[in-house]
Amino acid sequence: MAEAQWTSLIPPLLAIGLSIWLREVVLSLFIGVFAGALLMAGGNPVSAFVHSVDHYVLGALADGDHAAVIIFSMMLGGMVGVISRAGGARGLAEAVTRFASNRRRGQLSTWALGLFVFFDDFANTLLVGPTMRPITDRLRISREKLAFIVDATAAPVASIAVISSWIGMELGYIAEQYRALGIEQDAYWVFLRTIPHRFYPLLMLWFGLLIALTRRDFGPMLKAERRAFLKGKLLADGARPAASIGEEYSGKEASGGISMALVPIATVLVVIVLGLWLDGIAKVRAKGLEATLRNVLSSADSYRALLWASLAGCVCAVGLARMKGILKLRDGMEAWLGGTKSMVLAMVILVLAWSLGQACRELKTADFIVSSIGDWLPPSLLPALVFLVAAGVSFATGTSWGTMGILFPLVVPLAHGLAPGDDNIMLGTISSILAGSVFGDHCSPISDTTIMSSMASSCDHIDHVKTQLPYALVVAIVGTLLGDLACGLGLWNAWVGLLLSAAVLAAVVWFAGRPVEPKAEQ
Repeated sequence: MAEAQWTSLIPPLLAIGLSIWLREVVLSLFIGVFAGALLMAGGNPVSAFVHSVDHYVLGALADGDHAAVIIFSMMLGGMVGVISRAGGARGLAEAVTRFASNRRRGQLSTWALGLFVFFDDFANTLLVGPTMRPITDRLRISREKLAFIVDATAAPVASIAVISSWIGMELGYIAEQYRALGIEQDAYWVFLRTIPHRFYPLLMLWFGLLIALTRRDFGPMLKAERRAFLKGKLLADGARPAASIGEEYSGKEASGGISMALVPIATVLVVIVLGLWLDGIAKVRAKGLEATLRNVLSSADSYRALLWASLAGCVCAVGLARMKGILKLRDGMEAWLGGTKSMVLAMVILVLAWSLGQACRELKTADFIVSSIGDWLPPSLLPALVFLVAAGVSFATGTSWGTMGILFPLVVPLAHGLAPGDDNIMLGTISSILAGSVFGDHCSPISDTTIMSSMASSCDHIDHVKTQLPYALVVAIVGTLLGDLACGLGLWNAWVGLLLSAAVLAAVVWFAGRPVEPKAEQ
């Protein structure tokens, strides 16, 4: 297919629409992949079916980075299974319960823990969800609300963290475009300067805090929260949770205490940071570069560090449980296998989501969306329009990194050509690509992080998407109007845009939201 056509929108839209209508994510994703293969095969259904499996699905599995994510996720799921069986999750829950004595504090604790696990969006969802679920269940916080808070502090945090699995990719995209355009600026410095302009992830973090503090909700989330609080139904009738990490051994947990949770989790954190540093510094020295923080982080292989960390966490969890006499080795391995099994459905969905993403790349779905806006627009509107395009592409394809990879070489040169030397437009455009990419990663039903948030929170995936999407749209609209558009027009700077947007979101929550609980509850 030489040029992008409108038909390239069919596979992602079909997958999204069917997943909401049929509530069968696996089937919907496969139909989307098949539709993409059918278009590439010129309408031959037999060839399309065969290539759906041997080209797209097999290709997704054969990708080294994808394999690393699968292995990392399975091992981390196994670690969480051991922690749960050994009583670590219960011990941590009991410790946090001292603060999380009511629904407000339970939500705040979940939000704060999400900020703490800033280094990777996958690790964030897989650690925060299973850890906080026993607490939020006891406090009658709906699984939809738990999944929202987990998701709202995953990609939004990782995308702006100065040390994370995202930064190498982001720095690489920035450096590549600046080098191609002949602009001599340090990519890490540009990255730091884009942070105040990334309105969506910053405002989503603020919105999550507002929802927790005010105990007010609106839309489908209000219905879900009232169902959970007033009727004790944590899940909607007919809901099908994506996974149940930590529940495989319900009633059989040992009493390992909080150390059984903190030590393995701390091991994962330490090894990830150490792994990023060691891998990065080895590559920096091999290239003969100066061992600066920027060079080390941009050179490090985050997937390798995540693999090391997840393996270390598993060994630590099983070994600690054995050393403390909490679990026999056989019981520890049984718990580990139980944790990995709970990840299978999510991994199947992930592979199909990656397969659909590959089909969209071959059909040039993103190219069609970008080309549709043309090159006629004034530079001042570029940041806002780029955010909308990035949000649309990432929502349709379910991938943030893929969206960045497609839009950076298309949009950054466009910004440079429309407004040469205008640093404000350039920063705003780069920030809009990064922030818009997070939007889809955060709320698309075919996004890996959205899927993992549903899975880690043991929430029905479609219910998670339906309750979260109105919140995401509100934040995106406010951030686009008062942030990207206003700053692009030169009405005020990014900091003023953030403050005004934060104030408007607070007003929206207060006036549009309704209390979930009786006023008597403290």
